[in-house]
Amino acid sequence: AMAAAAGAASPADKERFICIYPAYLNNKKTIAEGRRIPIDKAVENPTSTEIQDVCAAVGFNVLLEKNKMYPREWNRDVQYRGRVRIQLKQDDGNPCLPQFPTRKSVMLYAAETIPKLKTRTQKMGGSDQSLQQGEGGKKGKGKKKK
Repeated sequence: AMAAAAGAASPADKERFICIYPAYLNNKKTIAEGRRIPIDKAVENPTSTEIQDVCAAVGFNVLLEKNKMYPREWNRDVQYRGRVRIQLKQDDGNPCLPQFPTRKSVMLYAAETIPKLKTRTQKMGGSDQSLQQGEGGKKGKGKKKK
């Protein structure tokens, strides 16, 4: 058995909760910028609130630290702020939720689930088209071809 070092905080202490920054799950970021899961599984600009929502919904003990910044995040906007702390393990070292033995399993779950959030599915309708137009859709529409 793994005996905790004298004075070490137990996994149930907030200090020992794993940290998940939105950057870890962001498909707009490179690995160097902090993404930690495969890009095809990542989400577009997830927020700490969304991560909190999906993890709390599945039964995790979750803590949102709104004013924490990911060290490599250059953008100081509110939507990029925040960090989610999650209790991954119980005092005895076993996972709190057996289906999530590792922090990576939590990150992958969050990234998979965030796009399904109501706030996301409602936005999705209009935002896709506006994005494409914004990326120079009008410029190339037939004028250059002639």
